[in-house]
Amino acid sequence: MEKQEKLDKFYNEAHHFKSGVAELRSLALACGLTETYKWSFPTYMIDDKNVIAISKFKTHFGIWFFNGVFLSDPKKVLENAQEGKTMAMRHWKFSSKKDIDKKVVTAYIKEAIKNQKKGLQLKVEKKPKAKIEIPTHLTIALKNNVDLKTSFNKLTYSKQKDYAEYIATAKQEKTKLSRLEKIVPLIIAGKGLNDIYRK
Repeated sequence: MEKQEKLDKFYNEAHHFKSGVAELRSLALACGLTETYKWSFPTYMIDDKNVIAISKFKTHFGIWFFNGVFLSDPKKVLENAQEGKTMAMRHWKFSSKKDIDKKVVTAYIKEAIKNQKKGLQLKVEKKPKAKIEIPTHLTIALKNNVDLKTSFNKLTYSKQKDYAEYIATAKQEKTKLSRLEKIVPLIIAGKGLNDIYRK
């Protein structure tokens, strides 16, 4: 289905919030935003950057502000879209078309556009990677084989982690040893355990 068809379906299908989302759409377009369709929702952009999306559910409809964290929110209407998951996105929920104050909604959208043009973006801090616990069998092998140790240290964090877990998850001693035997040539060749499955 083409984007336009999806937009038409979203706005034209019978729904108890049909007139509410239509009102939000007209306000978004009046602010000069470009309409598209992403993640199952009408999305509105400026300079190819997402500004807002319009949503409808069983109990409410509303606007997602992609960088809503930067909005001044004078009416205190914004809430985190998904607490603990989304960092920058904020949601403004409505339960009826009557809840929409056109002037206020327009002011929020215009502020969001201004913020987007300024390039405001939330920098997500990467969590430090957890130290890899190297199982005993692999530790001994690394100590006794210089080439193996050098090659292992050159591997990426995720490849080292895969090898450590591969040995650690073996229940029996003989399984640990046979797995170790299997991975030594792979490590020396600079390959990851799962490279065969990666395209």
